[in-house]
Amino acid sequence: MASPADISLKLPLPYTDSIEIRNFIGGKWYAPSSNSYFDNYSPSTGKVISQIPDSNAADVDLAVQAATDAFPRWSALSTQQRAAHIHKLADLIEENLETMAQFETMDQGKTLTMSRNVDIARTATNFRYYANYVLGNPTEPSSVSTYIKPFNSAEGLPISAQALSYTNRSPVGVAGLISPWNLPLYLLSWKIAPCIAAGNTCVCKPSEFTSITAMMLTRLVKQAGIPDGVINIVFGLGSSVGNSLVTHPKVPLISFTGGTITGKKIAAAAAPMFKHISLELGGKNPALIFDDANLDECIPTTVRGSFQNQGEICLCSSRIYVQRSIYDEFVARFKDYIRNNVIVGDPTDQNSFYGALVSKPHFEKVQSVVQKAQSEGAHVEFCVDLSVSTHIKSIGKNGSLQVSGLEDGYFMAPTVITDVDQSSTVVQEEIFGPVVVILPFDTEQEAIHLANDVVYGLAATVWSLDQAKLRRVSSQIVAGTVWCNCWMVRNLDMPFGGFKASGVGTEGGGYSIDFFTKKQTVCLG
Repeated sequence: MASPADISLKLPLPYTDSIEIRNFIGGKWYAPSSNSYFDNYSPSTGKVISQIPDSNAADVDLAVQAATDAFPRWSALSTQQRAAHIHKLADLIEENLETMAQFETMDQGKTLTMSRNVDIARTATNFRYYANYVLGNPTEPSSVSTYIKPFNSAEGLPISAQALSYTNRSPVGVAGLISPWNLPLYLLSWKIAPCIAAGNTCVCKPSEFTSITAMMLTRLVKQAGIPDGVINIVFGLGSSVGNSLVTHPKVPLISFTGGTITGKKIAAAAAPMFKHISLELGGKNPALIFDDANLDECIPTTVRGSFQNQGEICLCSSRIYVQRSIYDEFVARFKDYIRNNVIVGDPTDQNSFYGALVSKPHFEKVQSVVQKAQSEGAHVEFCVDLSVSTHIKSIGKNGSLQVSGLEDGYFMAPTVITDVDQSSTVVQEEIFGPVVVILPFDTEQEAIHLANDVVYGLAATVWSLDQAKLRRVSSQIVAGTVWCNCWMVRNLDMPFGGFKASGVGTEGGGYSIDFFTKKQTVCLG
């Protein structure tokens, strides 16, 4: 077993030992106060890959105290000084990108191509973006002159005055940052970067399913010279570590990305303490395909937007609504494209489109949803051509795949469901796997109604060659992001967040800086 001292970023790959994760508190690595660990498994092999600390409230207390102690020094640094540290961290991530990508793939199950080109590359980009952002938009006072009209002094108001009003913007203190397992380091860095760039310190809680790259990040934090206590990471379960962090009286900010059920619990716990919360939650995202869509572009993009990262992206399209006049053609071409292009297999194979689902419990949950759809009479098709995917030994009745050499991995076939009612579970509830539903619609208004007919409102896509229709339809869809004739095109300056059960708050660009700063108005008369 590799100890924390052994976890440099030069471990040989492929790595076959098990890694003992340690908490990172005040610049040092600690065993949990319970001295207890639990196993975590590699999704592609089903074998133990790491031991995760079973941390508790005592560990969170230590981390919060370390962050509290570090806050005065870190917040007192100039914007330029903080940005220099963050740029150095981004440099180190880029230098170690390949190693970190391979461990992300072993830990999460996603393809190495995805880890390399998206997850770890975007992690470095997140830090660099916010270092540059605060340099260009320093959190310094803004001012405006205000003229106060004269009033009758008998009313107790000033007769006249010339005043200068300005805003002081300053860091808040210690932030609790809770990140998910689908884009582990990518989304953790999306929280850490604006948090520390604005002058705050943080206590982070990564998912217990994907902790290795967060542990690796701590080594780089030390190398970058970021002062001890600015970034602290406590590993463990949400029920213990997450809950202790959310309810801690010295943590005024909570940023969480994850499931809606957990988000509700966080909101309920944080509300009586008047904490400032940002919740990026689940989605059940529609794709609307109108009969004038360019199917040659639409189908490959919609396949990617449905199945990338095993469908384990909150922004994936899981409900596809197709205008009835082209419905049969679309379904046939969509399935055919999947069979010939969506190769499921070894995540380290560059030919694999997607890899294994993140954990056995999640793997079983996705299969249970498919089984329920089958029992309700839906048409379920596992779009795998064994003559193309010759490495797949068999397809299970609920879509599980036996991959040659990785028989114990959590692999799932790309699954297309049709002939199902709008009210069914598979249409209404987030699955977070490689499963899509395709349903027909007749009119524009019906498409909009179907798109909005779920409790979620995170993202949507619309396909049409009619620009007026694109603008008209997108404005009526209740979703935080609407892509028209594209998917996952991101401008980091733009607001990102969900409506309804998909979240509270907005992140991205200056919106994240707003969340991580407090604003004070001062009026000089």
